[in-house]
Amino acid sequence: MDLLQLSKIAITASLSAGKVIQKYMNAQVEVKKKKGGESYSSQVVTAVDIECEKVILSHLLPTCEEFGLALLSEETEDDGSRFEEDLFWCIDPMDGTLAFINKHPGFSVSIALIAKDGTPYIGVVYDPSTDTLYHAVKGNGAFKNGNPWEIKHLNDHLTYVTDRKLKDTPRSIEIEGLLDEHVKKLRLNGVIEIAGAGSVLNGILVLENGPACMIKLPKKENGGGSLWDFAATACIYKEMGLPATDFQGGRLDLNRKDGTFMNKEGVFYSNLIQR
Repeated sequence: MDLLQLSKIAITASLSAGKVIQKYMNAQVEVKKKKGGESYSSQVVTAVDIECEKVILSHLLPTCEEFGLALLSEETEDDGSRFEEDLFWCIDPMDGTLAFINKHPGFSVSIALIAKDGTPYIGVVYDPSTDTLYHAVKGNGAFKNGNPWEIKHLNDHLTYVTDRKLKDTPRSIEIEGLLDEHVKKLRLNGVIEIAGAGSVLNGILVLENGPACMIKLPKKENGGGSLWDFAATACIYKEMGLPATDFQGGRLDLNRKDGTFMNKEGVFYSNLIQR
């Protein structure tokens, strides 16, 4: 199986979906509710999400037939095929729907190819607001707009990237303590927060604003993002040699058998290595 060829198909699919999003970025769209996690952001869906998924599937379904790949996509019911085939596409047609509805940057297209054991092989993220493409292929490195991506730390502070402002986040004092530990360890000048994007672009923002991190504490309630919120960026982080783990630093389970939500173990993305 040619991973580079499959990555090119995934890139084409993400750019095609991005064009759909760009077409509606300044338009008013109808918002509907769907079954999701505890947060409102996981319960909203628009016709744009559905149209993006349709466009992406038009590119990816032929590869499923040709190579025996399974499929998991946010707007389609999980059929369990990801447990049967060796690899599956993991798709978020438009992550950050709430940001899109509110006309704020922070939405993106995310496509990943994941092995049955949860290993990421391909990760593609497209940001329609800035027309920026990020992608990685296992063993081949990470790229930004087609060029090898090397990140550098330009800040003297720690950037905390989050979908919800820290003051509105449960257990905020606990998170503040963790952030202060990193500040002291790295001898930084405090913490600056970037809030409001979807989980996919939050992962990218951690890479773009180092030293930085994203923390999702373990919790009982359904939520904390789903597999498709982390699959593509996990591949990019792996190729950059940076941690994309559960909260305790363990392996991120990208093919959970108990559902798609990531709340039980939490998530920790970090770009703290001095560069």
